[in-house]
Amino acid sequence: MTFYIVGAGGFGRETLDALRAMRPGHEVDAVFLDDSALSAAADGVPVCRPEQAGAGTFVVSIADPRVRERLAGSLLARGLVAGQVIHPRAVVSPAAALGPGCVVLANTFISAGVALGAHVHVNYNATIGHDCAVNDFVTVLPAANVAGAVTLGAGVTVGSNACVLQGLRIGPGAMIGAGAVVTRDQPGGAVVVGVPARPLR
Repeated sequence: MTFYIVGAGGFGRETLDALRAMRPGHEVDAVFLDDSALSAAADGVPVCRPEQAGAGTFVVSIADPRVRERLAGSLLARGLVAGQVIHPRAVVSPAAALGPGCVVLANTFISAGVALGAHVHVNYNATIGHDCAVNDFVTVLPAANVAGAVTLGAGVTVGSNACVLQGLRIGPGAMIGAGAVVTRDQPGGAVVVGVPARPLR
């Protein structure tokens, strides 16, 4: 069955690398879906427009949570099935639960009691501590550290090398800047940067 990777940009190609790592020695029946369809192939994989997709499984490898949500909804409505891509070098606790459409790249650590919602991205070298609740369409960028018992609302983005301290709640749609250290709860839609993290004005 065809595995569709929505988005042929950088994260899409990284997702393809993880998919290939999951199936060493086997040809991967993958197709990129991309509105721009800039070329006939990327990294040796065909590229077509989303409306050309047939039956199969998909993940959306686009960073913007709103775009990811729109495209996932469109493909689900057409009868495609959301899959998962979990790099074999990711450490995922057997006591963690990962929702449909999740992409987890190499050298990540997802601890016991973590619940990832649908279509979550966890990038290279990121860590998610015990008992975190990570809602749908969250993006955790490379080397970010989400400490234990944190709640990330739907569509949150945690920037590269950012740190969210133990037990905090980050509201839906919030953005945490690269390298920020979040020391207190943040409301939905907040954009915070710095050490300690403060609202961006």
